[in-house]
Amino acid sequence: MQAPTQAPAEEHRFPCPQCGADLRFAPGEGRLICDHCGHEEPVSASGRTHQPIPETDFRRGVEAALPDSEIEVARYSKCPNCGAEVEFDPAVHAAECPFCATPVVADTGEGRHIKPKGLAPFVLTEPEARKAMTNWLGSLWLAPSGLADYARKGRAMQGIYVPYWTFDADTASAYRGLRGTVYYVTEQVRVRDPKGGVRTERRQVPKIRWTPVAGRVARFFDDVLVLASRSLPQGYTEALLPWDLSRLEPYRPEFLAGFRAEGYTVSLEDGMSNARAQMDRMIERDVRFDIGGDRQEIQSIETRVSDVTFKHILLPVWSAAYRYRGKSYRFVVNGQTGKVKGERPWSPAKIAIAVILGLILAIVAFFLLQYADQQGYIDLQSY
Repeated sequence: MQAPTQAPAEEHRFPCPQCGADLRFAPGEGRLICDHCGHEEPVSASGRTHQPIPETDFRRGVEAALPDSEIEVARYSKCPNCGAEVEFDPAVHAAECPFCATPVVADTGEGRHIKPKGLAPFVLTEPEARKAMTNWLGSLWLAPSGLADYARKGRAMQGIYVPYWTFDADTASAYRGLRGTVYYVTEQVRVRDPKGGVRTERRQVPKIRWTPVAGRVARFFDDVLVLASRSLPQGYTEALLPWDLSRLEPYRPEFLAGFRAEGYTVSLEDGMSNARAQMDRMIERDVRFDIGGDRQEIQSIETRVSDVTFKHILLPVWSAAYRYRGKSYRFVVNGQTGKVKGERPWSPAKIAIAVILGLILAIVAFFLLQYADQQGYIDLQSY
């Protein structure tokens, strides 16, 4: 039996109907524009926005039982430095990684991936993202004075769609634990007075009365968000939170015109494990609230998870990588909100000045205290 042939990767190009140049998506405007002749086109002729994004059964995704309509064939190349898998256009054979500026050569092979179901379009323009980044750099203490100017005058930031998984699930949990009620008893306690002596006082001492409890809690989780990439440290992606998932649009390649997309490197199973950890933390909070009392001790929680579904979505990030005095620095900006996270440089000169100033202030404070003590001693001697 002949093996089925793999469909070639789709090529998404949007030539301008007037001049033939490539159109690009304009953040915040919902349209494609041509930078060469100024021609404009709406992204969607239907005019419908913020449509519900359909969910996919988790088990079917894990078992690779998805229909071909939910699978795409794309060409991603892995950055040898940060591990990002960035999509290349068929005509592009080499480019820089948008996260760390490392040169990346396009792979010749193509791979099958779960197709994105939705994305949140860019809201901030590149100049707005650059301003947010330079303002953030300018607010850093002990950073080199010239870095913000260097970044402001540097090359343009790159807009890239970062992959995420979202998970929905119904959970029912049974728990056992102890409820602690605080009460007070009067006891004699020995305390030391300011003169060094010891005396006895009656004080109210807190005690805890523990009562065995058991119960059930239930919660439906909607859109538990999990990063599907390992190219950025966790601290970076957490600093960009929150994302407004109410602005998700059904996936259309027009939104990617002029931008790049990163392929997911976190599997669906690993993504669900991360989501379960988030769910378990929320369930534990629910259990503590259900136990009540002043203190709670959880002995066991057994959770049944059902009706698990997922979505593969793309979220907008502006990225920049700069080399400053021989060292590379990475910066990312949330393409919706403008929140910034980056690798901050330190100025040795400013640190040295701060240390010297600190020592001077400490010495001045010491001599002032010495002087105050001496004046007090002289005043007492005069009586």
